[in-house]
This record gives sequence, C-alpha cells and structure tokens, in this order.
Amino acid sequence: MTAITVDIWSDLVCPWCYIGHRRFEHALAAFEHRDAVQVRHRSFELDPHGSREPTLTLPERMRRDLGLPAPQAREGMARVAALAAEVGLDYRLDLTHPVNSFDAHRIQRAAADRGVGDAVRERLMRAYTGEGANVADHATLVRLAAEAGLDRDFAAEVLKGDSYGEAVRADEAEARRTGVSGVPAFVFAGHRMVAGAQPTAVFAQELDTAWRQAEHQ
Repeated sequence: MTAITVDIWSDLVCPWCYIGHRRFEHALAAFEHRDAVQVRHRSFELDPHGSREPTLTLPERMRRDLGLPAPQAREGMARVAALAAEVGLDYRLDLTHPVNSFDAHRIQRAAADRGVGDAVRERLMRAYTGEGANVADHATLVRLAAEAGLDRDFAAEVLKGDSYGEAVRADEAEARRTGVSGVPAFVFAGHRMVAGAQPTAVFAQELDTAWRQAEHQ
C-alpha cells in the first residue's frame, strides 16, 4: 500500500506554528488518501537558552528585540490574531510570555507514548497562545496535560526527572541534518520541505505531489 510521511517541526511558543498546524490539518482532512499519511511531530526550540520564568510579554519582546514602537507591535500581533481566527483559533498574544519550551516538548513526547499526543499538543498550544499560560512551569504543564487526558501522576513523574529529553534532542539533531532552521517546517516524504505557515492550498498541493511520487516509486 502506498504511504507517505509528513514530519512537522514546531515549537508551541511559536504563534505561527499553531496556525501552520491548523492549516495543514485542514488540507489533510480534505486529502483523498489521508488514511495513508503518517504525521510525525518533531520537537524544535526557538530559544533553547530562554528563561523558564515569564518576564516580558511577546509584544514587549518585540519592542525590545526589534525596536518596534508599541502601536506597531500591537498592530503586528493583531494581524497574526486575525489570521489565527480564520482557522478557528482564539489568540490573545498580549498575554503570552515566551519561555523555555524544553520541558513542554518532553511532556508532549510522553503524551505521544501514551496515545494522547495530539490532544496534549493542542491543549498546550491553546493555553500558550490564548490563555497566557507559563508553559515552562511544571505545575501548569501537569495541569494542562491532565486536562487533555494524560495521567497526572505520570506527567509529574516525567517532569521530575529527565525522561524524554533524549528524544527531544534527537529531533533537534534531525532538524539540523534535514536543514530545518526555523519553524514551522513540514517535510513531505522525507525530502520536500515547506517552511512557514503556508496557506492550506499549498499543503494540499504538497500532499498530492508526495502521493503521486510515492505511487511511481
């Protein structure tokens, strides 16, 4: 049976990643051969050395790091929120605090092992982009993961140690080998890369192309 893979590198503290995820999901839902598509979610840290303590909000970071005046930063966030709304996402980026996402990636890998990876990933992304959640805080991660179906005690135990850390690092190493330097990044059938939160039509075309190529191998 013909089958294709789609590897998705993303970081939940990246607002564009959630939009990209949703646009890809819409394309996949409409794809005739969707049951033959294996989606593999990969870890990527935009800021591996970021603080675990929330300090500046995302608009404040934009003003500090990019030198944007406050009105321009707000306008930029509003444009992103409008694009998110087009795919059914409710963004409150004025509440977001960029933090270190390593432990959030670990808990997502743990959730995938327990069969609730999609639900936990969705819950964490929604909490970060729309609720101002600190996704570096262990208590917050345990609560959110439990809300999405991961056993609370198991989640707490994972975060106490270094479980799944090697899996996260392996994904990041694979990203470097593959040429992924930013997220979201979608790699179709192991070699066709689509960077960024592209329109749904772009993902649909890539799925069609990957399928046709797989059929002729």
